[in-house]
Amino acid sequence: MSRRRQATKRPLAEDPKFHSQLVTRLVNTVMRGGKKNTAERIV
Repeated sequence: MSRRRQATKRPLAEDPKFHSQLVTRLVNTVMRGGKKNTAERIV
C-alpha cells in the first residue's frame, strides 16, 4: 500500500500548428530522448 497520494494528471497542451491534443499525443509518442523538435518535423 502506498503512503503518498496519487499524482494529478496535468492537462495536455494543444499543438501550436494544428491546435489538437491528439497531434500532441502523437508527437510525444514519436519523441525519443527529449527531441521534441525532431518529432514535430517527422509528424
